[in-house]
Amino acid sequence: MIGVLFGTIVLLLVVTGILFVSFSPEFGGKATEEKLEEYSKSQNHNNGQFVNKEKVELSFTFGQYVENILKFFSTQPNTVPENLLPVNKLNPKELEYYSNKAPRVIWFGHSAILLQISNKNILIDPMFGDVPAPHPWLGKSRFSNGLPIEIENLPKIDAVLLSHDHYDHLDYQSILKLKDKVEMFYLPIGLGNHLLEWGVEEERIVELDWWSETMHGDLKFACTPAQHFSGRGISDRNSTLWSSWVLKSDSSSIYFSGDSGYNTHFKEIGDKYGPFDFAMMECGQYNEQWKQIHMMPEETVKAGLDLRAELVMPIHWGAFKLAFHTWTDPVERLESESRLLGLPITTPIIGVPIILSKPPIAPDDNWWETI
Repeated sequence: MIGVLFGTIVLLLVVTGILFVSFSPEFGGKATEEKLEEYSKSQNHNNGQFVNKEKVELSFTFGQYVENILKFFSTQPNTVPENLLPVNKLNPKELEYYSNKAPRVIWFGHSAILLQISNKNILIDPMFGDVPAPHPWLGKSRFSNGLPIEIENLPKIDAVLLSHDHYDHLDYQSILKLKDKVEMFYLPIGLGNHLLEWGVEEERIVELDWWSETMHGDLKFACTPAQHFSGRGISDRNSTLWSSWVLKSDSSSIYFSGDSGYNTHFKEIGDKYGPFDFAMMECGQYNEQWKQIHMMPEETVKAGLDLRAELVMPIHWGAFKLAFHTWTDPVERLESESRLLGLPITTPIIGVPIILSKPPIAPDDNWWETI
């Protein structure tokens, strides 16, 4: 009788999981046969999947994979801050009527950025949700209570840039709330299927391959390589491309890394588009088992030097627990290595603006030490 009951429970869980994956809108859309044929023309597409420039092999076994999942949902010392992180609240009117000619960057935690440049508002990887997962039960909550400004109070958004389709970068609920105030969405190949599924019109979606460029008014957006992977469900691994981004105006050159392991592509990007006034660089959620897809902090500094960035801000930290290092380890190691190698960095509190004047107005206090 106990065996029958246990088997029934397992069966119900399996059926519930299959139904959830099959019908939940969180998982996004799929490519048509026509689009799959189009993707096959990309140099970054092979045997039905998008690929990295060099072969990437994650160095853990199935047993380690299961162990990591169990570890993720358990408690490890100092992986989550004891207190909520501070958040600087933004004035909606001041944000809407920002008139300084110097670009302004506002970090929302993790990899979400608002860039005000050339009288335009650009959102990058606007994950504004509380949990980076298809369901709240499948992830850990944000380290801060609320955002610098709620989505409803944001000004008109001229463009959204997306780097890839993982839940900590592309959030279903955030897109639903944002889509009616966004003029255009720019994304690597394949991500448009998710936005179409979520009600964004095709004419507002521009998909780019690596090294492709497009103009938005007087701004140039270049889709550049990253070393990572993609997928939102069980069977869609690497069905969409991942990327970094270069943003150029008449007077500014800015880089956004997305998620990436360290490799030669940083120097290639630096050689083609650098030097950069400012670079937002992944620094967090790393582990030796998956360092090919997420840089270690010392590699972040090395990548910043490869790009010839004049100022670097660490991103992909300070919001969520997605790895097993302490929550301050990324910024502490980055700060130490940057001093050693002479790379200027800025580490703002969430919501505190960085003004990219010459010289920039950029916070550099160790605010995390007081949490």
